[in-house]
Amino acid sequence: MPILAWSGVLAVAFYPAFSWVAKILGGRPKTAAIILTLITLGIVIGPATWLGISAVDGVRELAHQLGTGDLVLQSAPEQLKSWPLVGPWLYELWDQAYNNVRTAVREVAPYLQPLAGPLLSLAGDAGLGTLQFLVSVFVAGFLFPHGPRLVAAGRNFLFRIVPEQSEHFLSLAGATIRAVAQGVIGVAIVQALLAGIGFKLASVPSAGLLAFIVLLLSIVQIGAFLVLLPVIIWIWTAKDVTTALLLTVFFVLVGFIDTMLKPLVMGRGLTTPTIVIFVGVIGGTLAHGIVGLFIGPIILSVAWELTMAWIRTEDRAETGKG
Repeated sequence: MPILAWSGVLAVAFYPAFSWVAKILGGRPKTAAIILTLITLGIVIGPATWLGISAVDGVRELAHQLGTGDLVLQSAPEQLKSWPLVGPWLYELWDQAYNNVRTAVREVAPYLQPLAGPLLSLAGDAGLGTLQFLVSVFVAGFLFPHGPRLVAAGRNFLFRIVPEQSEHFLSLAGATIRAVAQGVIGVAIVQALLAGIGFKLASVPSAGLLAFIVLLLSIVQIGAFLVLLPVIIWIWTAKDVTTALLLTVFFVLVGFIDTMLKPLVMGRGLTTPTIVIFVGVIGGTLAHGIVGLFIGPIILSVAWELTMAWIRTEDRAETGKG
């Protein structure tokens, strides 16, 4: 089911690109499907797998620290004191936070140990998740040329349930899938990949895990700066001025990339509440592991939008009768 669901999502999300490529190639849908499949496979096998392996290593290290009750925290760097104006204040703030968090961690460490098991299970599931992604890409490639027939089948199915709204519901489902897949999941993946590359170049500790956290924060619409800002501060304490300046500019651009890309890739504003996407992320991950992290919010968003459209239709019908 996760493979079929993700294949369908990929087929719907990339169908406009498939149609454009097929048109450029003079009406050759099979060739266009092969090209898109190879490009997607290159992304999955290349940077996505690299980021995934780095994240798995970070998750395993975190799970080990939780299991032993010995979480490693970064103390305030002494170089902060030499910064003009804000240096002493920032050092004091960091030092107080470090001491308070360290004390809190020691107190709650016994209660955090049970989280080690699920984290290790999530890390162990990454290999299976990668294989599911690869199979899903292949299946989506076979679905591309049959898009019109699949749309017709979906329209006939909806016509049996909601004959007057079947076309609207079908269009709404497709638009929601593309909006979440491209504007939420896709942008989050791009942002996490770029952040991960920057973390690696800066030799940031636990770079893969931090990039994975950026991915989660981006999907649930919280934003990457929650991770990027502490990293930028750390860079200025550990690197020379030129390197720190260049990396800061890079991370600021990465932090705003969702603001720049979403208007370009989302054909309509996403009306799905953030809490629905968040529940989809949690539920999908618990149910289907890594793949569920991506398909959970998409499926739940489609269900939400269709339910809201159904309610609005019923309300209009009741108003008309009144």
